[in-house]
Amino acid sequence: MPLRINNNALAINSQRHLRLTSVDVTRRIERLASGIRVNRAADDAAGLSISEGIRGLVSGLTQSIRNAEEATNLVQTAEGSLNEVNGMLVRMRELAVQSASSTITDTNRQSLHAEFGQLINEIDRIAEATSYNNTTLLTGFGNTVSQSTTASTALDSATTGVTATQISGAAAGAYTFIDTSAADNEVTLGNGTVTQTISLSAVLDNGAVPTGTTALASFDRLGIQLTLDETFQDGGLDGLTLLIETGTGGDFQVGAKDSHSDRLTASIDDLRATGTLLNLGSISISTMPSAQDAIGSIDSAITAVTSQRGSLGAIQNRLNFTAQVNEQALENNQATESSIRDTDVAEEVSQFTRGQILSQSGLAIFAQANILSARAISLLP
Repeated sequence: MPLRINNNALAINSQRHLRLTSVDVTRRIERLASGIRVNRAADDAAGLSISEGIRGLVSGLTQSIRNAEEATNLVQTAEGSLNEVNGMLVRMRELAVQSASSTITDTNRQSLHAEFGQLINEIDRIAEATSYNNTTLLTGFGNTVSQSTTASTALDSATTGVTATQISGAAAGAYTFIDTSAADNEVTLGNGTVTQTISLSAVLDNGAVPTGTTALASFDRLGIQLTLDETFQDGGLDGLTLLIETGTGGDFQVGAKDSHSDRLTASIDDLRATGTLLNLGSISISTMPSAQDAIGSIDSAITAVTSQRGSLGAIQNRLNFTAQVNEQALENNQATESSIRDTDVAEEVSQFTRGQILSQSGLAIFAQANILSARAISLLP
């Protein structure tokens, strides 16, 4: 083997391996110190890209879970007030029944009517005072169906058979029932942009709702559901309209993305006693005939409030399930993000120990390689 002084190949080789070992040891120390495997794009370019997207999704899911919990609190606030409104309506009905009897005098009825009027005022006060984060809930929250039979001609239940409406995500605007006389037992509803036709053949008998029963007409693409009673006849809605008015709020972001399926829409009607839905502002129990008439009006108001409470209860349950689904998705996405970016401590410690051994041995070999060149001096005279 020739002896050379200017270039020591063995030392150069040892130095190169020592540098590579030092780089590897530095990387292991960084990963163990930070707990993260991918500290920069160079560590794993594809993994970094994937994990950053998952991080954004995890952040959105975390917030959507909080949104669902806050939405549940909002709904519970409204439903709690309606529970008291229900109690007052029951008391008003009791007063009306008492006033409708000939066993009391008109003087007595004046006293009953005084309490009756105070209860109407209190229902209005509760409706206007019930709020969540400075948003009033019971005077119309979210898009609502106009209860005016002039604007919503389909709500004239005496002739159309539509006894109740529910909306979920329906856009504001006028919806018209389109004449489809060529097809029996079908109802078509549209707003000029989206149109949906549903078949009621399964619930109609000779084109009518069977006596003593009700039927549901669900236009799920439009977000509208109608309850029909025995007054409904096939084709009876043709040409009539539903007006959905714009309200404040009503949209809950319960998902991490910008899509319709990541939002839940809720609506609460105007539930003031003097509003168009309950319509109790003009009734009186100061006379026996008016008290008798008031009983039916109060029954309708109780039905409306109870129906609204049922809808709010359904929304609460839906929000609870939504939060649970998001929690599972959050857990799975966090596990995925962890598998890409987090340090495997056992592996890194093993590799770090290997690097330390190679570094020490490399230094020893490098020293020996430098000594080999010095043997050439012994050949000089």
